[in-house]
Amino acid sequence: MDRPPLEVADLVRAAGDAFIERSRKWISWKHVKVLLAIARCRTAALGGHLDECTRCGHRAISYNSCRNRHCPKCQAGARDRWLAARRQELLPTRYVHVVFTLPRYLAPLVLQNKKVIYDLLFRTSAETLLEVARDPKHLGAEIGFFSVLHTWSQKLTAHPHVHCVVPAGGLSADHTRWIKPRYDFFLPVEVLSHVFRGKFHEALKRAFHDGKLNFHGDLKLLAQPKTFAAWLRPLFRNDWVVYSKRPFGGPEHVLRYLGRYTHRVAISNHRLVSFADGKVTFRWRDSAHSNTQKLMTLSLDEFLRRFLLHLLPEGFVRIRNFGFLANRKRATTLPLSFQLLGGASQTEQEASTAGPSDLWSCPKCGGPMMVVERLTASEIQLRSPPLVTAAA
Repeated sequence: MDRPPLEVADLVRAAGDAFIERSRKWISWKHVKVLLAIARCRTAALGGHLDECTRCGHRAISYNSCRNRHCPKCQAGARDRWLAARRQELLPTRYVHVVFTLPRYLAPLVLQNKKVIYDLLFRTSAETLLEVARDPKHLGAEIGFFSVLHTWSQKLTAHPHVHCVVPAGGLSADHTRWIKPRYDFFLPVEVLSHVFRGKFHEALKRAFHDGKLNFHGDLKLLAQPKTFAAWLRPLFRNDWVVYSKRPFGGPEHVLRYLGRYTHRVAISNHRLVSFADGKVTFRWRDSAHSNTQKLMTLSLDEFLRRFLLHLLPEGFVRIRNFGFLANRKRATTLPLSFQLLGGASQTEQEASTAGPSDLWSCPKCGGPMMVVERLTASEIQLRSPPLVTAAA
């Protein structure tokens, strides 16, 4: 894919230290560290490597990536490696996409308690799917799935939700057969919505009573038990949003589909349109109006503030496995699922062959490029301008 004309890194460099100074009241070293990584990504500041084409001998210097998980430029490779690893785990059946979303009302509390509430979102949504699927009235089976956390809306506001990708069916209680769904939408979304709301409501109350929640600024009054209980009541009166698509294609289709959701950051570089007069314009998709593409313009400071809202807590795992795909179970239940579905999983060798390569193509002849020398930032500066030579 061609390099977009405007990148988040360009905006970070344009903001410079002035943005950090203007944001001293809320910005932390964690925010600054991410901004610095994005600004330096794939520049001489991080060093690089000298690559040579194994076919024609063409040479070129490539700069290193920052490998920060919030950097828009660093996710494509990580996504491809993850998808390659998942290839051998995809069952020969259709899949279902289910999305659990927290109400907008909770956004201020979420931003002050990211780790606690994101963990609750993962746990309660997974428990909801597992419990409803086990019910004989709905499926009567043990299901397996993985969930991916997203925290943003198309406008970069706080919008925590998890995307769950589930094989359409599950194992019987005695693990002797594969049970297929009886509904077009796998599990009834109204039931999922009510169960999810109840589980999250109780889990949030428990977290409060256990002293796990923090309250700052405008939320300080919520530290009082009666105030917090009154604040929670409207949550239980309204319906919560659970979205489910009809079961869709098999393993290969799922791999392409997953690429849209795994390893994404709040905004991709390709959504940026322009930066002029201190304002950033980007594309967003209006789901309320048939996913119409629209433009939004924000000041540079507001754009970066919204972008930084979506930094995850240190060490937080944003892709998790549940049910018969849970790490402690999959070694036995995954082969069993393949057997009951009449399919065979790919071998490690097949999976590695199908996965992405660490090599990249020569711009001259299309042959594979290989690293022949590692270079530090100072060594790259000594060789400036970048060395580009062709074979005799």
